[in-house]
Amino acid sequence: MLNYKVKIGLAPMRRDVSARPGIFNWEKAEERGRAAVKYIEEHFASEHVSFADLKGINPVDVMYCDEDADRVIERFKAEKVDAVLIINANFGNEEIAAQVARGVGKPACIWAMQDDEFLPDGSRFTDSQCGIFGVSRQFQRLHIPFSFIETCRVDSEIFAKGLDRFVRVSCMVKNFTGMRIAQVGMRPKPFCSVIFNEGELMEKFGLQIVPVNLAVVVDQYNKILKEKDAELEAGARLLLSRYEMDDITPPLLKKVYAFVLLYQWVFETYRVQAVSAECWTAMQLAVGAMPCTAYSVLADMGYIISCESDMHAAITMALLSCAALGEKIPFLGEFTVRHPEDRNTELLWHCGPFAYSLKKEGSPCKNVNMRQWFQVKDGKYTIARFDQDNGDYSILAGTCTSADGPYTFGTYLWAQFDDLPAWERKLVEGPYIHHMCEVEGDLADVIREFTRFVPNLKLDSVK
Repeated sequence: MLNYKVKIGLAPMRRDVSARPGIFNWEKAEERGRAAVKYIEEHFASEHVSFADLKGINPVDVMYCDEDADRVIERFKAEKVDAVLIINANFGNEEIAAQVARGVGKPACIWAMQDDEFLPDGSRFTDSQCGIFGVSRQFQRLHIPFSFIETCRVDSEIFAKGLDRFVRVSCMVKNFTGMRIAQVGMRPKPFCSVIFNEGELMEKFGLQIVPVNLAVVVDQYNKILKEKDAELEAGARLLLSRYEMDDITPPLLKKVYAFVLLYQWVFETYRVQAVSAECWTAMQLAVGAMPCTAYSVLADMGYIISCESDMHAAITMALLSCAALGEKIPFLGEFTVRHPEDRNTELLWHCGPFAYSLKKEGSPCKNVNMRQWFQVKDGKYTIARFDQDNGDYSILAGTCTSADGPYTFGTYLWAQFDDLPAWERKLVEGPYIHHMCEVEGDLADVIREFTRFVPNLKLDSVK
């Protein structure tokens, strides 16, 4: 399972100079640094976010010299932080900022507190914004990737949005690094479009593909049918309560729900964060049932499973889920047909694996041949795909908005784009395919920032 908890190390700093009036005044800087940390810890801690601070690393709880940098690195490593926020409380110290960022080895964000105290005689105490340019240049020289929050007050909307973006980016980096993905079965023979390079994924990104033999999967599935009848019966009742059923599906509901227990076993046994699975035709031939509706149940439980053996889609869905901090559920809605009347609206569709919680309220909800039929709820969606060409990896990201369109089968979203012909051309010219992944909300900027921290991965856009 993916881990959506992020711990941020808060590192306020000041310039290392003797106490004196003027722009490097250390007392003002220390007061501002401690106040910012206190505000952040009190207002931004949540079920997803926690913090580590500098209390006790020196008498003032603000770093300013080489010795402090060593202690901060030690503290943050001991606290197992996932990222570091470096806070310029006055002009700051670009040397120790870079030492800490490089020493901790996690995503770093730099931010200067807005300078807000000016005396009648013309004196200023901090010049924090001025110093952030020196900090950023030092990071650039040392090739340290970093995020940046615009100079502002800690209680401003600008800071809140900037910190939220950095938390989401840090969650993506944390889970992407060393992610384990199970490959259940082989790709269907005609699906050349989902071919991937396991070796490159490991060499370039440290991703580990865990092969799961289909014979082992079928054996476990049959054990579940024999040994878990009470759970299967309860699962069948749940499914029966959700849908208008055809005549084929009800007698098979226990077999359908067996896939839920099966994939839970796969995640636990192989210690993976996502799964790329062959859903047809192997499963239907092997066990006489289809897993599409089970994928829906699993998605609402927080499991990431891409269908049709699309490894790159599994990776994309995991990244989108992390960008959403696990609060929104990704789905694999492929470009299928253009709207009959609106040339900027496309059907994002798949045969029935979307999370049941995504269903648009009041829309028809059927289950036909073990596959769901319903429309996705209205909203704005981020759409993305991770893919490669000639060993060059990129992630395409943008947004779309739900639209009205004809009723159809399967699970689907009619999605309106600013320029659908440009998207069509982009997918045709590659290196992308029709399998795109979506999640509710506008997270394109989060994805853009994420690519700053991942060597060998570039951001791509339609225009």
